[in-house]
Amino acid sequence: MNLSVGIVGLPNVGKSTLFNALLKKQQAFVANFPFATIEPNVGVVPVPDARLMKLAAMVQESGDMSALPPIIPAIVEFVDIAGLIAGAHKGEGLGNMFLSHIRQTDAICHVVRAFADENIIKEGSVDPKKDFETVETELLLADLETLGKQKNPGMTPDKEMQKRWHVVEKLRQALESGVPARGVAFTEDEKPHAADLHLMTAKPILIALNVDESDVRNATALEEHSAKEFGVVPDQVVAICAKTEMELAGLSEEEQRQYLASLGIAQSGLERIIMKAFSTLGLMTFLTAGEKEVRAWTIEKNTFAPRAAGVIHTDFEKNFIRMDAINWETLIKTGGWVEARQKGLIRSEGKTYIVREGDVIIVKHNA
Repeated sequence: MNLSVGIVGLPNVGKSTLFNALLKKQQAFVANFPFATIEPNVGVVPVPDARLMKLAAMVQESGDMSALPPIIPAIVEFVDIAGLIAGAHKGEGLGNMFLSHIRQTDAICHVVRAFADENIIKEGSVDPKKDFETVETELLLADLETLGKQKNPGMTPDKEMQKRWHVVEKLRQALESGVPARGVAFTEDEKPHAADLHLMTAKPILIALNVDESDVRNATALEEHSAKEFGVVPDQVVAICAKTEMELAGLSEEEQRQYLASLGIAQSGLERIIMKAFSTLGLMTFLTAGEKEVRAWTIEKNTFAPRAAGVIHTDFEKNFIRMDAINWETLIKTGGWVEARQKGLIRSEGKTYIVREGDVIIVKHNA
């Protein structure tokens, strides 16, 4: 599965600058990865993962290969959602078109203005919290319109239709009170009906504080303070400088490291957005490592072995027998699959095994 994040924000908050930085990263990435045609408003970037290079070096050495095997990281799609202004739910600023783009994403990243630049007119932007509330309100109003189009089944004997209508009414009452769909609790029986409505305020959110470069070194403190102000957890807030991200995107990896060090930070804002998106959505990665390729695969936490195998190939889930698994660090320290087997370090896991973060696996299946 690929993670898709919609980037939203009012005009002149730095959203386009951030997205252009993503596109620069994409251009460097695509040169080494076989993608199909990418839409102009979609930026596809790799999930930073130092484990892959280490595993590739181990595979090369243990297999006496002349070169590293191909390395394929997990990816994140960032979708540029333009035109979100007050009145977007009524079609203002091409709102209808871009609201439809949001519905196709897994999460929403709100870019809010927290930088000082008198040369950039705010155009509706007041302060970070108000900017966030303006966009959230438009999404909430659009969701209310969606709920308003649902038909009351009346006195139908169909219990599922009755249950669905109960979910619609529960959501309508919450949204009319200003509570987003993500804040509504559902029973297990209700959850499928809620998901089927595809409401935008049901999506997990991140808030990207676009700060001045001088504030980046205080990112953690800013995130913790803003999380309280916005009523979210710190993992949902990322302090970035879009201008700095644009400059970083044009540098080599070594130059990026030096630049970040000069700012007193270890990771770029884009890397931290990706990591926090994974955390917010409850995602993780497992790995495969062989002479053909070394690759990271994205799954939800608490995924059983057959479902994880199906991410590699759908037939693997249907014909699953078992999987060999080992922690990536253990595999590297041991020197490879052969040595790990000889030392009894490879675990044979069945259908009830829950795949762990950092597992390197080999799927056994019926042909």
